[in-house]
Amino acid sequence: MSIELQGKTIETTDNGYLVNLEDWSEDLASHLAAEEGVELTEDHWDIIRYLRDEYFNNGGNQPNERTIVKEMGKKWGKKTSSQEMYQLFPKMPSKQGGKIAGLPESRRKGGY
Repeated sequence: MSIELQGKTIETTDNGYLVNLEDWSEDLASHLAAEEGVELTEDHWDIIRYLRDEYFNNGGNQPNERTIVKEMGKKWGKKTSSQEMYQLFPKMPSKQGGKIAGLPESRRKGGY
């Protein structure tokens, strides 16, 4: 599969994840989010940036929902919940968020 964006062909897997992680950009993230039916807000971007930072700067780590909730609670300075994360990324924050963040498909159980 592939995506045409700004005159460039970007290869994706059958599940819509990037083949080449270096193809990711914020414009591509916005495109992927629109395909997923997600309208990106600053909270979405906080999660996307966190997921990318963890992956690229922490040995390929792909945090689970509990860790995302905990870290966003710290960042936002308030108690957050899984329910809030699923309102942002209804198809599983770690997996759908990771897809929009241009990360490889997580092999963790659950999700889509």
